[in-house]
Amino acid sequence: MIYVLVVLLISVPVYYFVVDTIWKNELDEHNRIIADKTAYALNQLKLSGDTLLKSIVLWNSIQPGTNIQSISSSGTIKDSVYTIEKQKSYSEKPNIDRFRCLSTIIYINNKQYLFTVETNIEESKETIAIIAITTIFFFIIIVAGLLVLNRKLSITIWRPFRNTLDKLKTFNLNHQTKIDFDKTDTSEFEELSHSLRELIAHNISVYKTQKEFTENASHELQTPLAILKSKLDILLQNKDLTERQYHIAEEMNKALIRSSRINKNLLLLAKIDNSQFDSSENLKFDMLLQQSIETLEEHFEQKNISVSTTAVPDLSLNGNGSLTEILINNLLLNAIRHTLPNGSITLTLTKSSFEVTNSGLKELDKDLLFKRFSSASADNSGSGLGLAIIKEICRFQKWSVRYRFENGHHIFSVYF
Repeated sequence: MIYVLVVLLISVPVYYFVVDTIWKNELDEHNRIIADKTAYALNQLKLSGDTLLKSIVLWNSIQPGTNIQSISSSGTIKDSVYTIEKQKSYSEKPNIDRFRCLSTIIYINNKQYLFTVETNIEESKETIAIIAITTIFFFIIIVAGLLVLNRKLSITIWRPFRNTLDKLKTFNLNHQTKIDFDKTDTSEFEELSHSLRELIAHNISVYKTQKEFTENASHELQTPLAILKSKLDILLQNKDLTERQYHIAEEMNKALIRSSRINKNLLLLAKIDNSQFDSSENLKFDMLLQQSIETLEEHFEQKNISVSTTAVPDLSLNGNGSLTEILINNLLLNAIRHTLPNGSITLTLTKSSFEVTNSGLKELDKDLLFKRFSSASADNSGSGLGLAIIKEICRFQKWSVRYRFENGHHIFSVYF
């Protein structure tokens, strides 16, 4: 449309030049005809010398646009065509017009006369303006029509694509349901649907394989881990162990405990991903928070951490009780892990959010914070899955979690 408009604007001066040239050529032909007709008419009268002169004087008086002038027969004058601008003789107001002129030799009674004729050139500017306005009018009609037609055609032509896009927006890999795309006569859309079907089928297959592997690995590892744990407990109770052997067994026990915790966390994440929890329970968040504080009281005392709590009483939310309890415990354990001895932790519960604030030295790496098995700080005593579990629980329960560092304090906020 812009291109057509530019061409239209360029065409206006072209119109002017072309029309003006055509008019001048037509007027030149018109003037030539007048000269020939005038010479023919005067010759047909067969006037004598004096009568002819009087007739020419009369002609020049009553025909302001023409002039007949006697010249010597020896003079040679070429035809001249030109354009002049002058004031209209019959108008008192300033009114400049253009005239197309012809000066040529005519013969009357075999004698040479210089015949000059002037013809007014109609104002081409007004004509061009009318042409331009008419062209713009039809251009607007064409553009408006094309826009309406294009919109209607686009709705019809792109409907299969829109349907495909809507189905992709509702697709959830956790549900593992294939999408049936609408058939269409448009080969490009049909090819797109075919490629998407293959891609989705491949992703579902890979997702199932990964999920089954995670579940099977977690379940199968529980038994040997439990056996190893019991054997190490028996070994640690043996009084015949040397101090070096005891330390080695204790380190093995710590690694085994961490492996068991990672295994349980991976199994929990797999269950959350598979939506194996009910998220429609009516929770008493303040009660769950108080229970977690009492459960972790020993951890607070070990590092001499002071805990202050501000909570809205009887706060009821929809969610899963077990997952919410895990979320609270992980947030508190994370705060304990990143709080120096003799530090402080502040818990704030409102109707719209739950906030855990603890003193710290420097900001955690936000890019790695909620990623699995990533280390956002120098402390690597955890399993690397605590914050990832928090994020997955929030996603499952349609909550959100955010982190910020202000005035030497880590602040984790969960928004309901």
